[in-house]
Amino acid sequence: MQLYNYFRSSASYRVRIALALKGLDYGYIPVHLVKREHLDDAYTALSASRLVPTLQDGDAVVSQSLAIVEYLDETHPQPPLLPADALGRARVRAIAQDIACEIHPLNNLRVLRYLTHDLKLSEDDKNRWYRHWVETGLESVERQLAAQPARYCHGDMPSLADLTLVPQIFNAQRFNCRTDHVPQVMRVFDACMQLDAFSKTQPSACPDAA
Repeated sequence: MQLYNYFRSSASYRVRIALALKGLDYGYIPVHLVKREHLDDAYTALSASRLVPTLQDGDAVVSQSLAIVEYLDETHPQPPLLPADALGRARVRAIAQDIACEIHPLNNLRVLRYLTHDLKLSEDDKNRWYRHWVETGLESVERQLAAQPARYCHGDMPSLADLTLVPQIFNAQRFNCRTDHVPQVMRVFDACMQLDAFSKTQPSACPDAA
């Protein structure tokens, strides 16, 4: 397997965690987003969306981080990243999507670039935009975790929800977002970071970190 990814990409970090939890070896292929390597013809031929991450598994090519994680969960079932029951799976997917679909898209690199390069927002205004959507978005996750507290987002094993939550907190901390208003979120984050699968795949540990 080959993983095309960028060390600071939270979507890429999700997949790195999943691969580590499942003990899967893979080739790490960096795609530098700031240098716009994702727009190169060679990468476009692999990924029509021109986004990271992309997983190449033999002849199979899978894009979008949550789809990649579920592909890995179906092809390498142990340890499972989704609960065995339908309601549990729905809850885990809902938490993951609250982050991946409601918070992350408003704050990824291409959106921030558009705010400053095209709309001519100042760095301060861009960062205020970022912090607003992250801080308010995490409040929704906090309410879900508080309603059904456990060691991780759902139960005593890390799941798809945890590997979506942790990278978002890394980004929040990088942009000096408040997190004191989401104690359940941070409790789960701290529990996850005690595991090698989360700590040893974090951005600063990646070969392309700079």
